[in-house]
Amino acid sequence: MMNIKETDKKYIAGTYGRFDLALVRGKGSLAYDENGKEYIDLGTGIAVNAFGIGDEEWKKAVEEQLDAIPHASNLYFTEPCARLAQMLCEKTGMSKVFFGNSGAEANECAIKAARKWGLDNKGEGYSTIITLRNSFHGRTVTTLAATGQDSFHTDFGPFTQGFVYADADDAADIEKLADENKCCAVMMELVQGEGGIHVLSKEYVSKVLEIAKEKNLLVVIDEVQTGNGRTGELYAFMNYGFKPDIFTTAKGLGGGLPIGACVFGERTADVLTAGSHGSTFGGNPAACAGACSILSRIDGTLLDGVRKKSEYIKSQLENAKGVENISGMGLMLGVKPVRPKAEIIDACMKNGVLVLGAKDKIRLLPALNIPDDLLEKGIAVLRDALADY
Repeated sequence: MMNIKETDKKYIAGTYGRFDLALVRGKGSLAYDENGKEYIDLGTGIAVNAFGIGDEEWKKAVEEQLDAIPHASNLYFTEPCARLAQMLCEKTGMSKVFFGNSGAEANECAIKAARKWGLDNKGEGYSTIITLRNSFHGRTVTTLAATGQDSFHTDFGPFTQGFVYADADDAADIEKLADENKCCAVMMELVQGEGGIHVLSKEYVSKVLEIAKEKNLLVVIDEVQTGNGRTGELYAFMNYGFKPDIFTTAKGLGGGLPIGACVFGERTADVLTAGSHGSTFGGNPAACAGACSILSRIDGTLLDGVRKKSEYIKSQLENAKGVENISGMGLMLGVKPVRPKAEIIDACMKNGVLVLGAKDKIRLLPALNIPDDLLEKGIAVLRDALADY
């Protein structure tokens, strides 16, 4: 039998600080390691397995498409691609979709489209995009440049120019940057994920929207992690009562397969034209068939359940020993512990619960439909780990 960890260390590029755990199978919100040990999964592959591991309806949709045509390229029309785009537009009031394979690709597309819109509508040089400090938009050279964290702006320079960074929650900073630069857009996560599960206030977002309207800027919302039911609404911007000019999504949309989507509103629907952008695997029929299954089941009942599960987690942890504070929205929550997060993550893993980290916080991203008994058991283990200091 292969020694998974040793083989990985020998042949896989050392870009990941992996946990000392090799997962070999799972079902729903339970995962199992190579020794058969069971874990309650509160991370879902970083918000990807929206309905848990190996969801049966999702698997059936993917398998049926694999038997039909698994890949065709964008030289041809395919039904799952068209159907998924229709669903995304009809559920959000948006107009057009471009499909890629990841959140970073979706954000690259949004950046290209915003700059092309700036050129077409504001003139030469209107290409600067305002993003927020503490944001995270991907790991390509351009999306790293868009990311508002200095720690990501090392080693791989020169980075793509044309990004300026505003302090989150300071609308005056957005206005100042818009006045000082030839800007085409403001791009933000409504809940900053990798930045520590920081929720933007409704008052701040409202002011940013006013400034964008006054300065003729596109509003681009990164929903890579927040989207597809994660925050208790289908997309996080719905919690704020507005519709962006562009939003991007990935992760939970695929349910376990790679997919990214850049979704355009009326102002941006026709910015990209034939030959201006592309992706060989974008709109892959099997990935789209799975995504259709996921999206079709994110309904009012499920979202109500997400909100209730969120309130349960908060009720159990908000005043618990070893907890400084809790942030987040829906089933995208950050718990700031008194002691270092690594110790909490390790203690949970030893006791059969998988949680993640984000900055100095424990990050919780359970399946949207995690059974209540497993959620209760997992949170109890986490609560004990937090209190043990």
